[in-house]
Amino acid sequence: MNLSSLTALSPLDGRYASRMGPLRGLLSEFGLMHRRVQVEVEWFIALSDAGFAEFKPLTGAGRGLLRGLVTRFSEADAQAIKEIEKTTNHDVKAVEYWLKSRFENSAELKAASEFVHFACTSEDINNTSHGLMLKAARQDVLLPTLDKIIGALTTLAKDLADVPMLARTHGQTASPTTVGKEVANVVARLQHARERIASVKLLAKMNGAVGNYNAHLSAYPDFDWESFSRKVIEKQLGLEFNPYTIQIEPHDYMAELFDAVTRTNTILIDWSRDVWGYISLGYFKQRTKAGEIGSSTMPHKVNPIDFENAEGNFGLANALLSHLSQKLPISRWQRDLTDSTVLRNMGVAIGYAVLGYDSLLKGLGKLEVNREALAADLDSAWEVLAEPIQTVMRRYKLPNPYERLKELTRGKAITREDIQAFIGTLEIPESEKTRLMAMTPGSYTGQAAALAGRIDAGKPASN
Repeated sequence: MNLSSLTALSPLDGRYASRMGPLRGLLSEFGLMHRRVQVEVEWFIALSDAGFAEFKPLTGAGRGLLRGLVTRFSEADAQAIKEIEKTTNHDVKAVEYWLKSRFENSAELKAASEFVHFACTSEDINNTSHGLMLKAARQDVLLPTLDKIIGALTTLAKDLADVPMLARTHGQTASPTTVGKEVANVVARLQHARERIASVKLLAKMNGAVGNYNAHLSAYPDFDWESFSRKVIEKQLGLEFNPYTIQIEPHDYMAELFDAVTRTNTILIDWSRDVWGYISLGYFKQRTKAGEIGSSTMPHKVNPIDFENAEGNFGLANALLSHLSQKLPISRWQRDLTDSTVLRNMGVAIGYAVLGYDSLLKGLGKLEVNREALAADLDSAWEVLAEPIQTVMRRYKLPNPYERLKELTRGKAITREDIQAFIGTLEIPESEKTRLMAMTPGSYTGQAAALAGRIDAGKPASN
């Protein structure tokens, strides 16, 4: 069978291929090749500026030609590298040979071609490339998409800040809150989670086969290779330098980043399940779209499929991200190859996360609050006022307040009349009786509306 969206084994390249566009050029094999070319070019240019007698500083034209190979890198270029790899059976060496082949029309570059990949091990190129890939994915896709979710939820929180809602702890009726406050809780969690993702330092190394600059010093023993490598990584590539490594950069930062994304996804699984439940209770309706079908046999159904899809894809993402974070920091002695094959799945793991974000945003865009259902639910739960009544009784030192309210309400259907009759028997100031008599489940929401109203999409909530 021919490879197509219908025959693709991964749904990311099949059913959901159209939703993976933002990641495709960053975390695919094409993306890896692109970054390898970038790293090789920047290392080569830096070597020309190092002051070595054998390699004079490149001219502006030479630098322009080299960096043009990066900015104009195409699928055809990537395919040409793959063709070379058929002979070399080594992906990084194929990039080196392809780059040298681009020097044919430049006497300046051709004369210095042996400084391509000079003193480098493959992992000097790979680890920096992976860092650049993750930097771009975080900056261009992950954080902007999370910001959209945080923004959408913040708007929802503010719009529904004062809409009362019966809370449920252990699935049972509990002290009321507001819809907006429950959404604001999610916003606050996501803000902190986003900051954890954004704050992870992306590390890289350029120090040779076992991390000691052995080959570098064999060629230029008096040169400060550590400072040079730091400059290339930090100034030219925009990553953080790691001076202590084996052949590979140990990937601890990757584990930290993937764990941060996993925690974020877990928050969104929690929210997706809650929204699913609120839709089931009728608290939210979903806007319908002409032509859509909810069930092949039950015409009335409008299923919460976006939140179900989000939950499922977050689960897949977290399974892969957890494996990456647990496996990548482990390497036998100075290097084994198990990290290489696993790292090729970074795009798959993050792809499922992005698919989940996309589904969640789609679902949020369909939600409509059902004020009537919320009000009806509250009106059937007068027992939740047992809490404020017994708390006021405690203030005025009435005997056994908790026990008296427990006897009145536990496991029973309580009406407004039952509650108000009980309040009438209390030996408390008349002003307090009047205040309690006026209280309803819908008005007993504490500071919920104020908390929801002050949530800010742009920064984490104060602790």
